[in-house]
Amino acid sequence: MRAATAALAALLALALCVPALADDDDKGGRISVIGRAQVETPPDFAAVEIGVQSKGATPAAALDAASNAARGIIATAKEIGVPEADIGTSSITLQPVTRQIRQPDGSVREQADGYAAANRVVVRLGDMPKLGELMRRALDAGSNRIDGVSFGLRDPAAVQSSVQVAAMRDARAQAERLAEAAGVKLGSAISITSPPRAEGARPMPYAAMAKSAAPRGRAAVPVEAGSIESSAEVEAVFAILP
Repeated sequence: MRAATAALAALLALALCVPALADDDDKGGRISVIGRAQVETPPDFAAVEIGVQSKGATPAAALDAASNAARGIIATAKEIGVPEADIGTSSITLQPVTRQIRQPDGSVREQADGYAAANRVVVRLGDMPKLGELMRRALDAGSNRIDGVSFGLRDPAAVQSSVQVAAMRDARAQAERLAEAAGVKLGSAISITSPPRAEGARPMPYAAMAKSAAPRGRAAVPVEAGSIESSAEVEAVFAILP
């Protein structure tokens, strides 16, 4: 009985070892690499948020002042050729304003001081050399806030796809070099994994300096578009042919 139990245990242990041996042999017939690629693409549009903040004795007075300036910003964008689809209101705010009044006894109290209104417009501009002119002319139209400029690609997926293809080619080239060095023949890809990668803008020189003269002899705001850096990694496993 004890001998039968020992034999059964030995068979079970052997059965558990077989898959591990097979895995080790399977791994020996593969080459795993990580392909990488990176490309810098000039952006094809700029987005700028231009706004106005105004103050008035009444809510209507404050809001009307901000609205008039916002209309001037929108009209300016249209004058330089920005289509309506690329002009949009990002926020409108209206709130009471107070100021601190110091009392004879040294204490401080809040006193109503009219109302503050703000209206912000986001403009997406494909003709980037006109970006500086747009910002300068928006100030002439009544704007007193520029809350940020960003650059982007209208079809980032197309750029990312091309970078992934380049990363896969890099992976294949690496695998071929390794196979040649090892004296083996490389087979086809068994698995391909491409994790998502982030994009970011870097201040790289790009010929988008806004040099157009602004009206009334005032200089346009100098702007450098930089470039959009896209990268990709591909984890690939290739078979080794017998």
